[in-house]
Amino acid sequence: MQLDERKYLILQAIIDDYIMTAMPVGSRTISRKSGVGYSPATIRNEMSDLEELGYLDQPHTSAGRVPSNKAYRLYVDHLMKTVKLTSDERERMQDHLISKSKQVEGVIRSAASVLSDATKYTSVIVAPKLGTLRIKHVQLVPVAERTALMVIVTNVGIVKDALIRVPEGMDADDLYSISRMLTEKLADKPLEAVRQAFSELLRNAEYNRKLLGETLQVIEKRLEAGGDASDVIVGGPANMLEYPEYSDVNKARSFLAVLESKDTLRKLVNSDGGMEITIRIGPENQLPALNDCSIVTASYRVGDHSNGTLGIIGPTRMNYNRVISVLEFMGRALSDVLSEYR
Repeated sequence: MQLDERKYLILQAIIDDYIMTAMPVGSRTISRKSGVGYSPATIRNEMSDLEELGYLDQPHTSAGRVPSNKAYRLYVDHLMKTVKLTSDERERMQDHLISKSKQVEGVIRSAASVLSDATKYTSVIVAPKLGTLRIKHVQLVPVAERTALMVIVTNVGIVKDALIRVPEGMDADDLYSISRMLTEKLADKPLEAVRQAFSELLRNAEYNRKLLGETLQVIEKRLEAGGDASDVIVGGPANMLEYPEYSDVNKARSFLAVLESKDTLRKLVNSDGGMEITIRIGPENQLPALNDCSIVTASYRVGDHSNGTLGIIGPTRMNYNRVISVLEFMGRALSDVLSEYR
């Protein structure tokens, strides 16, 4: 049995209605929709066929049907109509980002808030992949005896820090001198070039080899791909609890537990770059707690080298066309704002 034009039309009407109402959809509801033009009896027959094909489910004893994950996949791949944001919506989101543009962390957190407010779902933003960033400034600050805080600032304002051991007898002036030297030698260099610069420095007896070796290890750990919890920002974590799909306490608790694991979130919204939209529906997320969720992602760029990811997590009946429009616009807007930090 194949899907013909009538089945496509009825399935799209069912999905559109269920996205809006979260209620099982009956044949009479679809027959009253503008543009369908079929009797309830005809629609019931088609709904039975669609259920047999795996596109509809019948929950409990309800007479209505709900779309399956297979139906949502067909919908986003072939049936979904694109929508455009209004000029007021675009201007409001862009203004919100620009108002926070004095600090990169503020921009990213603001973007997460804008995404969750605009879609009414939960947003996740992953900062640019650290392995592609370039060092702008290195500072060693004494914090205790034989201990210093090493602060690394990248070209897009992302700050990484770590405690390191310093040799006995090395004071604040010595650390300042080394900080200035490191900044001069490493500024605007990617990680591979940083390693080469350190090789030259380690051959120079003027500087403490042990301290330089430990400094290189810290920089490698901080700037290699993978990042840490501070690179993942969540917006609107409680938004999902407003949807009837998550009225069950255990289900809600499982979802919130996923949001607490930044490593898990980073893997879930990981993107290969570019502005292409990626949509994963239900079990495609390969996480039982998100079997009833869809994740839509897009990338943003900082200059030519650094990629980050925007993600929206919502119920499988999410308003996909609006989510995609918001992500595409925010990806471009965030790229423009952050590129000013280059």
